[in-house]
Amino acid sequence: MNPSASGTVARKRCVFIVDDHPLVREGLTDLINRQSDLIICGEAKDSAEAIAGIAKERPDVAIIDISLTNESGLELIKHLVKQFPQVALIVLSMHDEALYAERALRAGARGYVMKHETSKSVLASIRRVLAGEIYVSERIVNRMALRLTSSRRAAARSPVERLSDRELEIFQLLGQGRTPSEIAGDLNLSLKTVQAYCARAKEKFGVTSLTELLRAAIRWDDASRVK
Repeated sequence: MNPSASGTVARKRCVFIVDDHPLVREGLTDLINRQSDLIICGEAKDSAEAIAGIAKERPDVAIIDISLTNESGLELIKHLVKQFPQVALIVLSMHDEALYAERALRAGARGYVMKHETSKSVLASIRRVLAGEIYVSERIVNRMALRLTSSRRAAARSPVERLSDRELEIFQLLGQGRTPSEIAGDLNLSLKTVQAYCARAKEKFGVTSLTELLRAAIRWDDASRVK
């Protein structure tokens, strides 16, 4: 129905927030609820709450922190795309988009926004994906275009870039101080499976011990966070 013809007010588009930091959720809720065309319809701090909440609320958009506590936003995105294909997903991250934006888009996200960006960028990303478009920075668009045209793509990638999504998830958790046993419990994987992923990561980094891989993970985790 055309609001201008009927005199009715257009329905506000519903946004769901998935972030393990209460202050981030509060800030986004305040920002979005002040908009005439948007409203927060739910929030969650982890994957389990996100899946249950989105199933109940059926939002138009979900904003997802890619680094949830002891779990991966990438895996959550893949799950949500399969279960709720009608929900547009936007990643909100403190990590450099140079590594995560392409992975997020491949997983099914429609937008990627860095946490240090302005509130205008967050609102622009929501409205862009609601219009059926993709939202990433111009830097990432150019980077992706260069990758498609480069014949040396594989050779030029860093060890971190060559990690699979699951290997990167485990690598990141190692950098946050989790042990392989703890990671296995966090991700509902067997210890043997986690060790296999670590072994593949060691090969890509050219190291032979878990200690060396752990050191690389700690350095990377610290360097990749936006200061």
